[in-house]
Amino acid sequence: MIMMTMITNRRFVRFQLLIVAACFVTPSALAAADTNRHAWKAGAAAVVITPETPMWMGGYGSRNKPSEGKIHDLHAKALVVQDVRGNRLAIVTTDLVKIPRTLRDEVAAAINSKYEIGPEALLLNCSHTHSGPLVLSNRRTSIYQINDKQAEIAEAYYRTLKFKLLEVVGQAIKKMAPARLSYTHARAGFAMNRRLPTQAGYLNRANPDGPVDHDVPVLKVEGEDGKLHAILFGYACHATTLGIYKFCGDYPGFAQAYLEEEHPGVTALFVAGCGGDQNPYPRHGDRALEYCRRHGRTLATAVEAALAAKPKPIQGGLAVAMKEVRLEFAPPPTRGALLKMAESRNRYERHHANLLLDELNRNGKIRDSYPYLVQVVQFGGELTLIALSGETVVDYSLRLKQNFGSRANAVWVAGYSNDVFSYVPSRRVLEEGGYEAVRAISMGALPGPFAPSVEKRIIDAAHQLVSQVREQAN
Repeated sequence: MIMMTMITNRRFVRFQLLIVAACFVTPSALAAADTNRHAWKAGAAAVVITPETPMWMGGYGSRNKPSEGKIHDLHAKALVVQDVRGNRLAIVTTDLVKIPRTLRDEVAAAINSKYEIGPEALLLNCSHTHSGPLVLSNRRTSIYQINDKQAEIAEAYYRTLKFKLLEVVGQAIKKMAPARLSYTHARAGFAMNRRLPTQAGYLNRANPDGPVDHDVPVLKVEGEDGKLHAILFGYACHATTLGIYKFCGDYPGFAQAYLEEEHPGVTALFVAGCGGDQNPYPRHGDRALEYCRRHGRTLATAVEAALAAKPKPIQGGLAVAMKEVRLEFAPPPTRGALLKMAESRNRYERHHANLLLDELNRNGKIRDSYPYLVQVVQFGGELTLIALSGETVVDYSLRLKQNFGSRANAVWVAGYSNDVFSYVPSRRVLEEGGYEAVRAISMGALPGPFAPSVEKRIIDAAHQLVSQVREQAN
């Protein structure tokens, strides 16, 4: 009886304390709490970017004819979010094989001028589908052997693309409304490392023992009523299931389509991760389209699994930052070596040598570095999104997650962002050699392999930006 009386008295005291505490909750505090619940605004939109006429396709240098129709439409999509302080971020995803730096800079300038979203607050990502159009910014440096007519078609597509990317951001802004953001994730297992160690070196073959990142990060965007409006999701893997002459978004395109079919009215946006040394398996062959649909379904199912789990609400503010860091090249070939390479039977080597000889003749020297973009977005205290340029290998994702990830603050690492110009190896991959480290360079306009400092310079820049945005967002 005495114990029951004591318990009853304690409950009465707690009740009185709650009443007293409630008396000190001011209207401004209640308003602040309400603002926190409805701090975000968001809007999403999509536009079709499928070429209207047959044109050269990107992704495989061996292509020898224009496109022959489509499997499905290609899209550019935009998600624009705004925090309670009015800070905005525009994430634009595209079913394209690459994003030239010139395209990014021109679109960023137009968006800044028209919508006052600064260049550092534009994240432009491509799925890297190898069944998309050739995005041609400089005919002289292109590895594709196309005639003047095809070059003119590609250049016209490039001009149209710029306006469509501006248009889709504008549409997303018009749809902005109070929103709830949350983060969740799952896994998908069809990506496999493609750097197989052999006595002949590292070959482009399936390596089930190589490093992978099977994470499927998901940003969930809901309305005030809890209705789903947009899904931003990612995966670290090349979009190279297909090698056909029809436009197709490859597995990312199918994954987005499946999710939008399952959730009518929802915009699904795919962000490519650090998949520079990852391929989808199985791939190519007579059943390639079947494999492509299957991988898309697998990824969409992983997103559904993530949505079924309890998400982590994103609270607090939005902070963005971008830094240009100089990545050094290894010493370039001598003029004599270039003259010898220019006589090679390999057309890629000839093309590469002639580009460097032209640069040497025009400037008296060959570039010794590349202006590389690192971008970081902080969503409250719950999510850090790190966007890296180029075809980054999976080591970058694994390392950055280990460096910055925690239970409280998830880390999402995207590759193929803002400037897709070449492969970006880690120091490990660079020392091992192989396609991503050395051979792919001969298919572009870069002087040669990167210097061993490449990974450190990127990671150091990411460290600086992460510290900066986390302080600003909280």
